[in-house]
Amino acid sequence: MSNIQPPVMPSSLVPDQAFIPYTGKDAIAEPELPRSLSFLEDSWRKLRKNKAAVVTMILLLIISALAFSAPLLAPFDPNEQHLSYKNLPPKWPGVSIDGLNGTTVFRGRRIDSYQLAGVPEDQYFLFGTDEFGRDLLSRCLWGTRISLIIAFIAALLDLTIGIAYGLFSGMKGGRVDTILQRILEIFSGIPSLVLVVLMLLIFEPGITSIILAMTISSWIPMARVVRAETLKIKQMEYVQAAEALGATKLRIAMDHILPNISGIVIVRAMFSIPSAIFFETFLSFLGVGMRIPNASIGTLLNSGYKVFKLYPSQMFIPAAILCVIMLSFNLFADGLRDVFDPKMKE
Repeated sequence: MSNIQPPVMPSSLVPDQAFIPYTGKDAIAEPELPRSLSFLEDSWRKLRKNKAAVVTMILLLIISALAFSAPLLAPFDPNEQHLSYKNLPPKWPGVSIDGLNGTTVFRGRRIDSYQLAGVPEDQYFLFGTDEFGRDLLSRCLWGTRISLIIAFIAALLDLTIGIAYGLFSGMKGGRVDTILQRILEIFSGIPSLVLVVLMLLIFEPGITSIILAMTISSWIPMARVVRAETLKIKQMEYVQAAEALGATKLRIAMDHILPNISGIVIVRAMFSIPSAIFFETFLSFLGVGMRIPNASIGTLLNSGYKVFKLYPSQMFIPAAILCVIMLSFNLFADGLRDVFDPKMKE
């Protein structure tokens, strides 16, 4: 009986006090893993590598801040006329460079246009005046503001209608999808400029009419992109698993498909904004968009090109503003495409 060994206690029954962690000098510390980046942090990290996108983003923020602060920053009423101050060149305080000092060449000699027009010495028009004596700086601020408002609202409506139409068509599939795509083909077959001009002839000219006219056909490319991505993603295993678990089509579209196409949608929306700005400018330049005396980039170009040979600054200034805005939006959208496109390499 004395040779019988006591039973060994299973390790699961050994009290916790029996295990004492080793804290000696030879203990190996576990390496600290870096914190995982969120989606926005990772996107910003990639965007910062594109210097052109960052510079144009800052430039767009400055232009938007100046434009939307036009009621506070504009030195004069944009529609206030002073016929005695008409067609004055730009004049900057303390600048003696020809073209920015308020002088023009008349019959082979340079004259002070401000002194000739009787403008007080302490009054300056940084961008000059137009044919009715209206301050061009004030009109450029207000005109850029109106053009940006039209572009942003048109892009938002384009985004809303295009996403809803594309998601519905892609999720339904079958005969419904076929009918909806034939409707898109009918709209695409009609030139967008014809549709817009007809709409502007029916409705009262103004911001609302331009936005509605531009929205008629501008959402079609967005709808096609969203529908194509929806057809591709809804064949994925996780979407089929959600359907097997009883998830509705609406929930699948909102929880699974829309988040996965958000990058493509954002990039497409950013490219649509400069297109809307250019289209509004083109319509106003033709005289079927914003009507004079309301200022927009298009109406400023329409007024400036008539006197281009005599007063080139009246056309160069709004043209330069348009070029900077268009180029900035395109470069920034190109940078966003590099960020959100998973096929782009680091």
